[in-house]
Amino acid sequence: MDQFTHHRLHTRFPQTYQCYPLSYCNKSHLENGGRIIMPASAVSFLAFTVFKNPMMFKLTNPKNGELTHCGVEEFDAPEGFVFMPNWMMEHLELEQRDRVNVKSIHLKKGTYVKLQPHTKDFLEISNPRAVLETTLRNFFCLTKGDTIMIMYNDKNFYIDVIETAPSHAISIFETDCEVDFAPPLDFQEPVTTVVKDIMATRKVEEQAVEDDVKFEPFCGEARRLDGRFSMESVVSDCSARLKQISVDEVNEKSKATQYSNLRSKPGKLVFGSNKELEKNSKEDVALKKGDEKFQPFTGRSYRLTD
Repeated sequence: MDQFTHHRLHTRFPQTYQCYPLSYCNKSHLENGGRIIMPASAVSFLAFTVFKNPMMFKLTNPKNGELTHCGVEEFDAPEGFVFMPNWMMEHLELEQRDRVNVKSIHLKKGTYVKLQPHTKDFLEISNPRAVLETTLRNFFCLTKGDTIMIMYNDKNFYIDVIETAPSHAISIFETDCEVDFAPPLDFQEPVTTVVKDIMATRKVEEQAVEDDVKFEPFCGEARRLDGRFSMESVVSDCSARLKQISVDEVNEKSKATQYSNLRSKPGKLVFGSNKELEKNSKEDVALKKGDEKFQPFTGRSYRLTD
């Protein structure tokens, strides 16, 4: 191998150009593809490199490191300029007159690619797979992470390249490549009937639990058919009143004890005379005697039969 051949085998094409959209050179029809237009000086430099047709290049934004891969359509751009599709400039986050690095590269033939449309409108066209196959003929290569644009019926459809094989960047020129589709970004899974039934059942169960908490059985009063109170209700009412009377007596006794203790303590001033105290004690004794005479349910019981 001579020195000239060795130089060609190890030489790459690294150049930096100012980028502009294809509309600046009146070739907007190339927007529906992945090819760029380069200056004529690039041909003379590429003559000293080893490449395979079609020529492929790696494009890099030096500001943020974003990259993609493309082919070349023509070599008639002004010196120092390169014209690119709009979708490619958007992906690289480039504005017109920004600098872009262009480097020749060799890519492996692709065997698999997975695409994801941005909207479900793309799947609603008559034959999306045929449209995609026709459009991809304008692309020499695809890069994982790219967002390409396809024009059909005067409408732009954006599609993400989410997976490629055997590498992150592949050549799709004259190769059999399996194409798979992921659900569109705006696609929503329909709620199945089973899910609806489960949600309805849970709602009924929650409502039943709330009803059980509110339900209080046997909280009414017993009544006789003639409109009078039943004996059970009278007994329960009397028992409740007796309990209340006993509680009141205990409270009165405790108050009296506290009052007497208060008077017996030295250094305490208590308003009232001894006569009033004697009067109150006599009234308490009378009340106690009245309470002792009250004896409920002391009658005799009788049976209906002899």
